[in-house]
Amino acid sequence: MNNENIRKEIKDFLISSQDKKFREFSSSLCPYDDKERFIGVRTPIIKKYAKYLLKQYNIQDLIENIENDYYEELLLEGLIIDYAKIELNKKIEYVEMFVPKIINWAVCDTFCSSFKFKDIERESIWKLINKYKNSSNEFEIRFFVVMMMDHFLIDEYIDDVFKNIEYIARKKHEYYYVKMGIAWLISEAYIKFKNKTEMYLSSNSLDDWTQNKSIQKIRESFRVTKEDKEYLKKLKRK
Repeated sequence: MNNENIRKEIKDFLISSQDKKFREFSSSLCPYDDKERFIGVRTPIIKKYAKYLLKQYNIQDLIENIENDYYEELLLEGLIIDYAKIELNKKIEYVEMFVPKIINWAVCDTFCSSFKFKDIERESIWKLINKYKNSSNEFEIRFFVVMMMDHFLIDEYIDDVFKNIEYIARKKHEYYYVKMGIAWLISEAYIKFKNKTEMYLSSNSLDDWTQNKSIQKIRESFRVTKEDKEYLKKLKRK
């Protein structure tokens, strides 16, 4: 099958999988440069299709021939990279090509949560994502934050995770999706590392909005006791 046929097969499949009601819903939630670039395909369908394509074609052919006319094509490209069983150095190369394309939270968060790697590769992935903490691009920084949340809330990395949150906080970004990502990360960290998270919330460089949003998200969790929720109220800023 030639390249043109791969492109056509992908686009035809996505368009044939359209759910118009879902299109209206998803396009209202996901900022994009043009709502017409949403087809309206549910994420589980795209995930299943990514796995199918990897069984049919070489990943290089897929990456070279997935167009980014639509949100779903961009998401599909990310999921193909996520699921591909390839050498780590090649996977990193694809990640570095893909991350600058991320332009909304949905692509970012799905890409991060679906990312697959072996335990022995964790340190290399840590080094990879740390490159993005100095980015001036909102979604590259969010990629870094959400990858920490999804894959590095473990004993070996938790102290470094909080150091990186503080590092970003000191840069005083005004990026909404970075702030929301940090609040989400802190709320998840609280469930696994309550004492460390409370210590961080007691003294940090977070702006007031992110501090309060973090506490709000923790207090909304059913996994947090009433007593802890009351204590956290004391850490909110006016």
